[in-house]
Amino acid sequence: MNKGLTLTMIFQANSLNYGEGMGNISELKKFSRGNGQMYTFASRQSLRYDIVRLGHELFNWNLQTVSNDEGTIQFKKDATIEDSEEMDLFGYMKTVKGKSALTREAVVRVTPAISLEPYKSDMDFLNNMGMAQRIGESNNLANIEQHHSLYTYTVTIDLSKIGEDGPVSLSPDEKSNRVTQLLTILNLLNRRIRGRQENLSPLFIIGGIYAVCNPFFLGRIQLRPEHTGFELDTSLLQDGLEKKFFVHEIKHHTHIGMASGVFNNEEDLSGMLPSKQVHSVQGMFDYLIDKVKSYYLVDEYEGTTN
Repeated sequence: MNKGLTLTMIFQANSLNYGEGMGNISELKKFSRGNGQMYTFASRQSLRYDIVRLGHELFNWNLQTVSNDEGTIQFKKDATIEDSEEMDLFGYMKTVKGKSALTREAVVRVTPAISLEPYKSDMDFLNNMGMAQRIGESNNLANIEQHHSLYTYTVTIDLSKIGEDGPVSLSPDEKSNRVTQLLTILNLLNRRIRGRQENLSPLFIIGGIYAVCNPFFLGRIQLRPEHTGFELDTSLLQDGLEKKFFVHEIKHHTHIGMASGVFNNEEDLSGMLPSKQVHSVQGMFDYLIDKVKSYYLVDEYEGTTN
């Protein structure tokens, strides 16, 4: 049976993803909800970009696998998942004129990072007066939307498909290394944007390794709006923990990682699971990396243990 690793995470950051804008106004990517509020988001593509960037910076992932030989910028025809961690984790499509496209679905699926706090139309007024004064010119003016918020996103990994693509089958050690590197990147994730480097390292994580590949806690992260400070809605999380997959109870395989001092109801969040399933953020990643190594290298995971 397939084994799925899923994590729903929360981080805090400022103004993560801009669209095309209008005139001299740089607009954040955002959408409206039925409650009349507007929320900003960082697209799935932007998160994928920074994951791959860090993969190259931290672990020397091979990014020299792209060409436009067919008139389309895409992965090289002869490149395989053995050559490219990016192709292995995030899939590919290779088009050939007159033939059907060769595709591989993403094994790692990433959702957009959506703000948990509504956007209140905050703006920053910018100019280039310093440079303009050097040459005796009038400065140019611009307005840029700003939003500092908690954000949530979910990552789901099909462990059974890592390193497997037709005739290509990587060693268990290489499969373990690739997932371990990905988890390390998620722990240290950051985004470079407009002269800033935003820290996307999680403040809260809920998830684990399950008998099925499913984002169990996607859409179950909400703040309690009536409280001062940050409080997570535990009723939504508890409902997710009560889910079952045949005989497998989700709560028995779910762990929480949490930074201390962020959420007012930290004690309630910790109390949702036995103490051995509640960790610091680093402890959560240490646990997951250990379970990944067991899955690929020791094969101790049988679907009945934590």
